[in-house]
Amino acid sequence: MPIEIRMPALSPTMTEGNLARWLKKEGDAVHSGDVIAEIETDKATMEYEAADEGRLGKIIVPEGAQGIKVNAPIALLLEEGEDPAALESFAPAAGPAPASPHPGPPPHAAEGIREANPPPPAANPLPPPRAGEGEGGGAAAANGRVFASPLARRMAVHAGIDLAAIRGSGPQGRIVKADIERTLAGPAAPRPGVSGGAPVFAKAQMLALAGSPPYHEKPHSAMRRVIARRLAESKQTVPHFYMSLDCVIDDLLKIRAVLNGRSEIKISINDFVIRAAALALRQVPAANASWSDEAILLWERADISVAVALDDGLITPIVKGADQKGLAQIAAETKDLAERARAGKLKLEEFQGGTFSISNLGMYGIREFAAVINPPQGCILAVGVGEQRPVVRDGQLGVATVMTCTLSADHRVVDGAVGAQFLAALKKLIEDPLTMLL
Repeated sequence: MPIEIRMPALSPTMTEGNLARWLKKEGDAVHSGDVIAEIETDKATMEYEAADEGRLGKIIVPEGAQGIKVNAPIALLLEEGEDPAALESFAPAAGPAPASPHPGPPPHAAEGIREANPPPPAANPLPPPRAGEGEGGGAAAANGRVFASPLARRMAVHAGIDLAAIRGSGPQGRIVKADIERTLAGPAAPRPGVSGGAPVFAKAQMLALAGSPPYHEKPHSAMRRVIARRLAESKQTVPHFYMSLDCVIDDLLKIRAVLNGRSEIKISINDFVIRAAALALRQVPAANASWSDEAILLWERADISVAVALDDGLITPIVKGADQKGLAQIAAETKDLAERARAGKLKLEEFQGGTFSISNLGMYGIREFAAVINPPQGCILAVGVGEQRPVVRDGQLGVATVMTCTLSADHRVVDGAVGAQFLAALKKLIEDPLTMLL
């Protein structure tokens, strides 16, 4: 029987994708690991590798097609020696579950009876299913073990759901993504932004509230939809609090000028901030943390997500282990990551994850702002412009270059005292930049 190749979830926030290009044509041999297509996700253009071997029997979705739902069949793969006539009589397995309006955890993998190309594993994947727990497995074994798809298991762990309490709707009672989404939504639970079944932000209502002035529309991109959902979810579910302090950066600017005069790698102020934040997290490890229902997770490595503006949103590539890297290495990595982010060439593991975020709007002249936390992280640091301001030193009025930094923290994880300790450590490092070179 032909194997269905389905639209994969190539990023943790992807619900649909565009088929940019087929790299194989019908009749071509396909080997495990071959790149068979390029898929445009909400974040980047990514290569799609085959997991099975055979011949590409039929292309269902042509290249250039847009808005293909995750898990929708896009092609059929004939196994070795299989008669092409099987393509004519092939009945596709149950199609993808309809997209859920519930702002729950996004899918991490495409589900199906026979998934030809599973996506790369998440940063902390669940153990693979044991024998009998594959896509064709049953609902439960004699020993009481619950059967669920790998995606359903990940979603259940993320949401704190007991799989044993769920009735599966998949083959032979197997628990699938739709069952988790149904459990999250509840029997008749109202959703944020919904009143009487009508979205508060429906276009007709917005026009009426605005008095129907002239307007034109800019359709939502996949990235913009994801940003809207995730930021709304963050503000609704994460108790933010904010703390700001000013850092004098005159010494930092002098050190930067000296270093840039001696190296081909140009170090930015933001590179200093990344390094300082990573070292401050090492000094105050309680700030490098995330909330879970079972326990606070204290990360043992400072993986700094850095916000990069794109044409229709932003992405946060990660400088991993920034506390173990020098300024030159951080500068080279951030430049490379930003360039590939804007070109849509980042790999999944280069923007999925991170333990702490930095958003810098200083280049736009913004003096101070408060950023929205990027779950599941516990903190984000907003960095403003370095500008000359009046300061008082030893009772004397003077002028210094000052940069305001604002910490947004999840109060479930980081208390006020911990936030203050982190900012104090950050300020000391920024104002005495030689300590960052040790």
